[in-house]
Amino acid sequence: MEKDMYPERSRELKKKMQDLAPGPANAFKAFSASVFAEGALPGKTKQLIAVAVAHVTQCPYCIRGHTEQALRSGATEPDLMEAIWVAAEMRAGGAYAHSTLALDTMQRMADGHAH
Repeated sequence: MEKDMYPERSRELKKKMQDLAPGPANAFKAFSASVFAEGALPGKTKQLIAVAVAHVTQCPYCIRGHTEQALRSGATEPDLMEAIWVAAEMRAGGAYAHSTLALDTMQRMADGHAH
């Protein structure tokens, strides 16, 4: 990780986050445990989803942490790379899908209708 932009997570930083706002920190920890618990989806699947989403949100801590958890849950390196490619397609797909807004604006301007 870029040391200037993203400091390594440490026990000290984690403790400070907890100490500064224990209520939300505990609630988030409980929420996270609930979300990633085995359920209709197995833990491995949930971790692969998390890796994909982390690439879309571009959270370096989430990418590292959930990649590690996915591997510990039995995901393979090809599983992870496929999940990352799904994320890449979805991010690109969003840009493509929203091009209708630009096309609509172009048409409105061509028709003489400003927003």
